[in-house]
Amino acid sequence: MLTNTTRCVFVPAALLKDAGRAAAVGGSCCPQARRRFGVSRCHFIKPPPRPKPRETVDIPDLETITYGERMHHVPGLAKPVFPHWEPDHKNPRFYKAPPAQQMPLFKDTPCFMFNQRTNVLEGVRQAAWLTKTKVMPSFPSQLLSRTENLEEQIPDVDERVQNAIKHARFWDTTENRPKKEKYCNTLLLNLLHLCGMLQPSHSAIGRRMFTEDYSLAVTWKRGEDLFQVRGRNGLLHSSMDPLPAVCGKDEVSDTADHTLETFYPISPTIDLQKANVYKENLNCTGFRGNSPYPHAHTLYFLESADVNCKLRPEQFRAKMAMFTFGNALSRAYQLYGTEPQQLLERPVTVQAVGTNGRIFQFLVFQLNTTDLTGDDGVKNQMWLDEDVELYDFAKVRPLIKKKEVRVPAGLSGYKPEVFRKFLALYLHGAE
Repeated sequence: MLTNTTRCVFVPAALLKDAGRAAAVGGSCCPQARRRFGVSRCHFIKPPPRPKPRETVDIPDLETITYGERMHHVPGLAKPVFPHWEPDHKNPRFYKAPPAQQMPLFKDTPCFMFNQRTNVLEGVRQAAWLTKTKVMPSFPSQLLSRTENLEEQIPDVDERVQNAIKHARFWDTTENRPKKEKYCNTLLLNLLHLCGMLQPSHSAIGRRMFTEDYSLAVTWKRGEDLFQVRGRNGLLHSSMDPLPAVCGKDEVSDTADHTLETFYPISPTIDLQKANVYKENLNCTGFRGNSPYPHAHTLYFLESADVNCKLRPEQFRAKMAMFTFGNALSRAYQLYGTEPQQLLERPVTVQAVGTNGRIFQFLVFQLNTTDLTGDDGVKNQMWLDEDVELYDFAKVRPLIKKKEVRVPAGLSGYKPEVFRKFLALYLHGAE
């Protein structure tokens, strides 16, 4: 006789067949063993929504009765409102920042800031408008003349560069495939070490220094808006001597006829951080005034330096242009003062190199004027050689498709002219 707790379960014939097949091959005969993982809904229970806080209603001429005097909760009585407790000593755990309007550095006029994580929409075009710069998409030809007899200066230079690439991609790791953050930095240091071998023949190289993770801050006015470049910008190669100008005075004066490219109706301040709490006329090169290496020579940027912020190539080049301009402008303020100068007596030149471990970006910036308010007059100059590949592939294992080796293992497609551009910027000013 069946009890009340007994239930009849009807199993479909298809499940019984599947259970029989599973038992035949040594599996479990339970139908639940063949669980389907292609589900469209989550198996986790959603947490309940947070209760909404009660809205306190203030009725005029009516005293609110609370349970504050009784020191415990009483149903039906209102919750007391206690005054804010302020300790007699400073404790950072209980610090609460005042509103922005009450801060001493608050100003009604906003300032638009560019930092190392800024992702501008228009890329290099937007950076050129902000810095009042004429962009020339080429590498300065006069700089390549320093690397004509490179084989005599560095014996077996191509073999050494290839070994530097192999060391970064294959040898300097115990993993099957090194991470991009590691081999990108290793390759840059290997190339710089290879360039430093020319110090016996170029004594000016010994008057330089590398600085990492220094802070930059500089302010300028463009139109009616105030702008700042601030933050950390990678590895800096500074020197005791300034870099010479890339072009002469005639070419500088010809930039007055150049018309800056606009991107109307997009605002030039798009994607810039807008702040009302800032310091006016902030100018800091990251070094003290008596630094023996006050002149910025070359900035080296790694595309994978910040794992939490990845920029596209166009935005990465804009970051290079803005920080190169910031270093040049801060040095010009120290030499000529913060008053706008229509034409600098001696232009300030700063270089930049960016890489992702395979593709290089070369940039040379020449600051000709600090009068950046209007669009007329002399413009600054920037030479940009973008997306230059040092090699095609560096494979730990060959790429095989349809039983055919498409890309062999090892280094392939090495281009020696890229290192010559890298070395040309390194030797600039080391005659």
